[in-house]
Amino acid sequence: MTLFSEVRGLPVVTLGEANELGVVRSLTIDVVSGLVGQVRLSPARGRKEIAIDWSALHVIGPDAVLVRSGTALDTPPAPVEILGLRVLTEDGDERGTVRDIAFDPVTGRVEKMCTALGDIPGDRLVGLGDYALVVRTG
Repeated sequence: MTLFSEVRGLPVVTLGEANELGVVRSLTIDVVSGLVGQVRLSPARGRKEIAIDWSALHVIGPDAVLVRSGTALDTPPAPVEILGLRVLTEDGDERGTVRDIAFDPVTGRVEKMCTALGDIPGDRLVGLGDYALVVRTG
C-alpha cells in the first residue's frame, strides 16, 4: 500500500529517455471503479497541468514515478483537491477531513481514505466533488 503523501512531489520520468515530465501534484480517482485513473503533474517546462493515465505508469518508486516512453499527456479539467476535503456519509454525517489516500501502487485500487476521525475503507467510496468526499454509512 502506498500513501498519496509519499508520492506527491515525486518527479515523473520517462523510462527510456529519462526525460522529466513534471512532479506529481494530485490523483484523479474514479469513484465507480474505486481506482486511481490518472496522475496529475505540475509540468517541468512551463505548460499547464498535465495528466497521465494510470495504465502508462511503469512503477512508483521511492524517488520517482517511471512512465512508459511515448506516454500521451492530457490537459485535464480543474482538479478536486482531495487532501483536506470534508468527508460525509450518504446520510450527511461528518466523518472528518481527508488527510491521505492509500492505494495499491500496482493496480491503483483505493485501499482507504485516512481521515481526521479514522480510516475509511476504499470500497465505501460513493462520490467525490468540490464540496465533499461521500462514503457509505458503515
